[in-house]
Amino acid sequence: MSSIPTTEYLKKCTSACPGCSSSLILRYVLKAAGPNTVLVVPACCTSILQGAYPNTSFGVPVYNVAFGSSAAVASGIAAACEFLGKDTNIIVYAGDGGTVDIGIQALSGALERETNFLYICYDNEAYGNTGMQRSGSTPLGAKTTTTPTGKTHLKKDLDRIISAHNIPYMATSCASYPKDIYAKVTKALSIKGPKFMHILAPCPPGWRYSSEKTIELGKLAVKTGVWAMYEREYGKLKLSSPTIAAIRKRTPIEDYINAQERYKNLEPAVLTRIQQSVEYNLLLLERESREEENNEAEERT
Repeated sequence: MSSIPTTEYLKKCTSACPGCSSSLILRYVLKAAGPNTVLVVPACCTSILQGAYPNTSFGVPVYNVAFGSSAAVASGIAAACEFLGKDTNIIVYAGDGGTVDIGIQALSGALERETNFLYICYDNEAYGNTGMQRSGSTPLGAKTTTTPTGKTHLKKDLDRIISAHNIPYMATSCASYPKDIYAKVTKALSIKGPKFMHILAPCPPGWRYSSEKTIELGKLAVKTGVWAMYEREYGKLKLSSPTIAAIRKRTPIEDYINAQERYKNLEPAVLTRIQQSVEYNLLLLERESREEENNEAEERT
């Protein structure tokens, strides 16, 4: 991987909460994308991070759009750029609420139409900008303002929904691994057509942990297998090294759960169900990865 540029497109004057991982993610996304970039941002925490007009903390143009319209707006911008012969990086940067729930219809349509853009969902697992209400991305057992005793449903499997669209590139990452984010964004932007990235974004006020522990929480999510990191390039799965390590030897999931107040007083049966869902997801990924390796070995022989 080439060295990460020192130029900053996210200025120090953001209104982010202390320990905000979304701003860290966006910093490396923009380093990979560079100045020839247009951001499309629906209603979410990021629409607050940029500051109030006419001032901004972002060094690239930004379109602030309605909650469910980001992928549709990006499709229009992509069509205009193609008509004008402009090679511009069009990036949607949206939270889980605007992706997993409200924006999923427009996103699915844009992927089906093979829109040339990169859609990034930074996932803090709730509607963070409006007080941490439950979203489809909120995990089982997590307390939010609308699930005060803990969510009773598993997190929506967004990544397998996206993979069913058979797009050229999709990837998952985590705010605690900025080099991984930079490398995957760089690769995504080198490919024409629809691309998607799903990045875990630990949130101190929403997850209820001390702000200096953001990086630690993200790494715990990966090391326990709660969050898997991988790429799918033209359908072929490639596990990222932190997830390969987690499959071989995982940190106890209790280390991750107990570090967050949103899981306080979690019932043992719920913890067991969370553990089972983690094991099942990793099993599916490991099985698919082995099948890919076997197929490649057969092709070489």
